[in-house]
Amino acid sequence: MQIDERDRKLLNLLQQDCRLSNTELAEKVGMSSSACWRRVRALEEAGILAGYSAIVEPRRLGLTFQAIVHVQLTRHDPAALEAFKRAVSSRREVRDCFATTGQADYHMRVICADIDAYNHFLEDFLFQLPAVRSAQTNVVLKEIARAGSLAV
Repeated sequence: MQIDERDRKLLNLLQQDCRLSNTELAEKVGMSSSACWRRVRALEEAGILAGYSAIVEPRRLGLTFQAIVHVQLTRHDPAALEAFKRAVSSRREVRDCFATTGQADYHMRVICADIDAYNHFLEDFLFQLPAVRSAQTNVVLKEIARAGSLAV
């Protein structure tokens, strides 16, 4: 799908506030409501607009501990990797997980209530996974920037 300037405007507006009505979007982009609806639908069907969400502030929910966890695996066979990915994806504490180059095989952003909850996550979950060799933790002291939207 070719993205034009109107598509870019739509994507930027929806990233700023996904609760805008179709009428409001159309007005801001200079399109008819029906044309706007068709463009948004086409962006969804092409997988460019992958979904809509709300941004929740973890601290307001009592989730005050955040860490970046660097995980090394002992095994890299397909079954072990798939089991690791499936297990990690099922945990609410794991907000992001990336397979990377370098010393660690995976980097995860983990958010939980406090250090005790994090220790429980490590001992009762992460270190119980057969493929995990080690995990190094970097505690997040302060959040400097958070990407709210992708520059389109």
